[in-house]
Amino acid sequence: MDFWNMRILALIVTIVIVSCSASKDPMRSEFRKLQNGKIKDDTSFVYALPFEKGRSYFILQGYFSRLTHKNRAALDFKMKRGTKICAARDGVVTRVKEDGNKGGLKPKYRPFGNLINIQHEDGSRAAYWHLQQNGALVNVGDTVKKGQVIALSGKTGYTFMPHLHFLVWKSVPGGQWQQIATRFETKKGPGYLRPFRFYRNKNK
Repeated sequence: MDFWNMRILALIVTIVIVSCSASKDPMRSEFRKLQNGKIKDDTSFVYALPFEKGRSYFILQGYFSRLTHKNRAALDFKMKRGTKICAARDGVVTRVKEDGNKGGLKPKYRPFGNLINIQHEDGSRAAYWHLQQNGALVNVGDTVKKGQVIALSGKTGYTFMPHLHFLVWKSVPGGQWQQIATRFETKKGPGYLRPFRFYRNKNK
């Protein structure tokens, strides 16, 4: 077993053993029903996988996972430092941070997390986290297209290993933000991704 597979196994064991309770967020139940096909959604946007065509990456954590996603409808794609990250949807860049140079599994590292935020035509926004230092390839105000390379992955901020943390949210009445259940284009059609599986981008 190589070094990175050992790290993945260690993370899985940590999730299972250290975490005793799942998220109590009411959205978690809805997400599980969507994943299991108990409720259907044929209206939400279908995102492209956020990496290059032909590439395949492993999901370390899924929506509302027990380690660091208890309250996050987010996905963690295991990626080596310097992996090209692509926009999952057309939009406009609203925020870029790329000066962070530290990372680790302690809250003190949160301020060092590099990221890009992209706003979509319906007002929702996607965040791409843990980029490498100076790893942003776009600037605030840039218009980007689905599949366009926008950044290089890294290990900055609150993170156990190099990976891409992906999350989408939207504005709701009262000035609050609500996380969105993101469906993706997969070889089996539109679907909600699951942890501990590989997904390949076959987009044209």
